[in-house]
Amino acid sequence: MNPKYIAYLCLFLCLPLVAENKKLKVFILAGQSNTVGHARAHTTATLFKTGEAKDTQLTKLIFKKDVTSEIDAQLIRAQEIDANNAELKEMDSGQEKTELEAKVKKQIEAHKAYKKRINESLVVSDRVYISSIADRNTRSGKLSFGYGADKEKIGPEYGFGLSIAEKVDGPILLIKTSWGGKSINYNFRPPSSGEYQLTDKDKDKEKNDDFKKNAGLNYRMMTEAVHDVLKNLKSNHPLYNEKAGYEIAGFVWFQGYNDQFDPEYRSNYKNNMINFIKDVRKEFQTPQMPFIVGVMGTNITKEKVDENEVSTSQRAAAKELGLKNNVLSVESYTEYSHYSYEVYKSGWKNHYHHWDTVGSDRPYHYLGSGAFFVRLGDSFASSMALIISKQKK
Repeated sequence: MNPKYIAYLCLFLCLPLVAENKKLKVFILAGQSNTVGHARAHTTATLFKTGEAKDTQLTKLIFKKDVTSEIDAQLIRAQEIDANNAELKEMDSGQEKTELEAKVKKQIEAHKAYKKRINESLVVSDRVYISSIADRNTRSGKLSFGYGADKEKIGPEYGFGLSIAEKVDGPILLIKTSWGGKSINYNFRPPSSGEYQLTDKDKDKEKNDDFKKNAGLNYRMMTEAVHDVLKNLKSNHPLYNEKAGYEIAGFVWFQGYNDQFDPEYRSNYKNNMINFIKDVRKEFQTPQMPFIVGVMGTNITKEKVDENEVSTSQRAAAKELGLKNNVLSVESYTEYSHYSYEVYKSGWKNHYHHWDTVGSDRPYHYLGSGAFFVRLGDSFASSMALIISKQKK
């Protein structure tokens, strides 16, 4: 046998052993609906259409093969379906309409088959595992698509996990805890922020006592869920070696949408964020834990994002603690899928199948763009790796 192939075979067979002798690195991801993830996995194929160098690299990270020809054919098919559906609405009953309906039915079946093929082309990691609470989708296993809001969706965890695996050694476990529609001022309220103070929007005085008691509920649910996983690491990652141990290698926070609608929530965001970071580090006894703050960018452009007090407060909190304290902020508006946005703006209801090829939700969920969430996860991983490399010096 060729010595080169023997070397490759040996490396392949030895990988599990090497991984088992390395400390397990645990990364925590938390936040609200955009951490949950509302992007259907097949929309990641949009990365093949932009021509951007970063997107080209990301396609190699998440896909087993080049699917450019697949999405090219699908975009043509999708627009034909939409055009045919528009024509059907104007047609009278008869043979011609029946024939066109049959044609559209076959096109839609091909549309569904395309989405399935794209999903099957996505990488499943043997090295990165995940334990995830994403609203009603609670799952554990090898990192793949399907750890978002349902088993066909992704959030930032997919791109983050695959990207961070290229930057750090050993087995990796992601713990994701995320619930939609939650604020940091109330739901994720950190202990150091003190007792919740009622605001003008808290109008139901009869329920104020219970309302105040439930402040911080999601913070407590988050920490409880993480502790539960840490107590059962072997069942959450088969390569965990108790002798090698584990470390909580970093925390990614991506949230903010619900805090922007109340002036007190907005004005308190910076202090809540700083308290959150300090309390999480104390909770998990990791005073130097690398921490990434994802800056809310649903306003799409830098100018509009700069006007949002929550976004500017997220930046300010990260800047105040700074890289010297292992904290960085990461912009999300820079990763927005403008390719998908152009289709959305054209009137997605009238171009549904075209839209369904490149996006799957509203702007407040970053259009449900898989391309966006993969880009963002990769950016989170790059900043996380920067902090980790700084710690090693």
